[in-house]
Amino acid sequence: MGKKVAVIVTDLFEDSEYTEPVKALKEAGHEIVNIEKESGKTVKGKNNEASVTIDKGIDDVSVDDFDALFIPGGFSPDILRGDDRFVEFAKGFAEGKKPIMAICHGPQLLITAEVLKGRDVTGYKSIHVDLKNAGANLHDEEVVVCGGNLVTSRTPDDIPAFNRESLKVLE
Repeated sequence: MGKKVAVIVTDLFEDSEYTEPVKALKEAGHEIVNIEKESGKTVKGKNNEASVTIDKGIDDVSVDDFDALFIPGGFSPDILRGDDRFVEFAKGFAEGKKPIMAICHGPQLLITAEVLKGRDVTGYKSIHVDLKNAGANLHDEEVVVCGGNLVTSRTPDDIPAFNRESLKVLE
């Protein structure tokens, strides 16, 4: 049975890091719910290749409504982590031991939520020091799965491995 996956995303997300994982998740039968500050608006990728219509505003959702969280990369996670509502939302998935899938700069939101201490992770090269400073065990690999519920990857080149492991975690 498909899972209900929250996707927190705003403008300047990395286009392929949203579109390709979402396509794989939908093809596997999972339901995607795009979340930003307000429903109905459209956010655009940093390469202007993709746009996303927001399904729900952050104030209209609860961690309990979802089975998993997906955080695409690009500048979106850095923008969202400036808003405590998104930080607390992400933290709730970690505390509930629900699956979290974050690619590229996606782990920035998890750094701010302070949920990476002792966890095995990867991310885009420019956030490696931040991940280490957050107490994470950094691995420079295409995909890292920690505890059966945290999937992280580095770049768009890693999307096939990211998708594969994300789908496994949702089985």
